[in-house]
Amino acid sequence: MKVINFAEQNTVINKFLSELRDRKYQQNRLLFRNNIVRIGEMIAYELSKTLDYKPKTITTPLGCVDIPLPKDDIVVATVLRAGLPFHQGFLNIFDHAENAFVSAYRMYTNREHTEVGVHAEYMAAPGVKGKTLIIADPMLATGGSMAASIEALCKTGKPKKIHIACVIAAPEGIEVVKEVLPDDAAIWCAAIDPGMNEHKYIVPGFGDCGDLCFGGKL
Repeated sequence: MKVINFAEQNTVINKFLSELRDRKYQQNRLLFRNNIVRIGEMIAYELSKTLDYKPKTITTPLGCVDIPLPKDDIVVATVLRAGLPFHQGFLNIFDHAENAFVSAYRMYTNREHTEVGVHAEYMAAPGVKGKTLIIADPMLATGGSMAASIEALCKTGKPKKIHIACVIAAPEGIEVVKEVLPDDAAIWCAAIDPGMNEHKYIVPGFGDCGDLCFGGKL
């Protein structure tokens, strides 16, 4: 299992993530969403280096040139609703990819809001057998919704490879997801934070990504 933490590298991803964490910056939803998209694009670019390639001859007005192009069939999946801008970032790079959407969300199972379960209602997805499956979800906290999404998507067949992408992850969530991933899978994170608070939110994190992107919910 490979875990890539971009916070350990000097990249512009750190700048965008610092703005996402800033409470003043968060007041502008458009800017917040745009940075989620941009981080998705950058992780997608780095992930593209791991794909399999084959040369293709391209005819220009003045001649021909062989260019190595990805040969993987890609499915980009996300968890509604917070994952939509992050998913768009990946789709901007892998613009011919198929897409999958899973409605899975956390539900507190006790009055104190310290224990969390996962409720899944809906999935729209192509078959993933033999394809490269990328599941893009900005927050990997408890890992419950991600693990449920992996299991649901893989019911249609075994992917060629699975990539998990997130903006921020907690170590606890990474460990949960590792239990349902094959050994050759990869987890890509803009940052891995120290842990979660008693309400299972990542700390320091940046808050509820869905609310910050789209507004509050009942």
